[in-house]
Amino acid sequence: MKFGLNRMLTLLAAENEGFFAKLKKTAVAVGENVGFILVFLAIIVALFLIAYCLEVFAQKKNGVKEKIFTPRKMAFVGIFSAVSAVLMLFEIVMPFAPSFYKLDFSEIPILIGTFAFGPAAGVMMEFVKIFLKLIMKGSSTAFVGELANFAVGCSFILPASLIYTFKKSKKSAIIACGLGTVILTIFGTAFNAIYLLPAFAKLYGMPLEAILGMGSKVNSLVKEGSIISFVVWCVAPLNLIKGVSVSIITMLVYKPLSPIIKGITNRERKQRNK
Repeated sequence: MKFGLNRMLTLLAAENEGFFAKLKKTAVAVGENVGFILVFLAIIVALFLIAYCLEVFAQKKNGVKEKIFTPRKMAFVGIFSAVSAVLMLFEIVMPFAPSFYKLDFSEIPILIGTFAFGPAAGVMMEFVKIFLKLIMKGSSTAFVGELANFAVGCSFILPASLIYTFKKSKKSAIIACGLGTVILTIFGTAFNAIYLLPAFAKLYGMPLEAILGMGSKVNSLVKEGSIISFVVWCVAPLNLIKGVSVSIITMLVYKPLSPIIKGITNRERKQRNK
């Protein structure tokens, strides 16, 4: 009886040790995720403030006295964000990159809305899009994918919208989309190499080499164990394809949609053309 009691106490002690070990591991993981989320929120706030200040400067230079945010703008921010969040759910796996890198066209309504309402509205739409996507689907990448989508999306729409805000013409829109695509490709590639891939490996508790190995398996141009090779041949082409395709579609649909978005009636358009 005494032997059985001692054995039971030993088992209970071992179970408690295992429980507390798991609890400690969970607490560490939560702490790391909280830190990552705080960084995410700091990036959101910083990009919004940058966009807001740039838009204020552009409006002063152009002599525009309209408020940065109006009820009409906020309504369209909600509409475009919702459409963008839905588009974000439809992802295309690219054959030259691991399956966790996917192409989506959620930037199309945001770029259209940003051209119409300015960079501050664009950053807000990026944030609302991510928020709605998390509500609908949650995160399968410990928020790393969502941070990547937000930051890389802003690297595209901010320079593009800033150029178009200063001078609204077809030529400036083409230049804006071209510059936005270049910055998207460069920033997205560098951001993955410097921060996102190491953060992904840390949060998932897996070696970075294992993630890089996924790239070399699907893309023969990726050198095993080389993060530079990985981002150049997997991440950069994906960002380039996204920037070009979003730019082309936006250029095709923005002009017909612009009068509707801005609330210009047929009568007002005729008066402006006289």
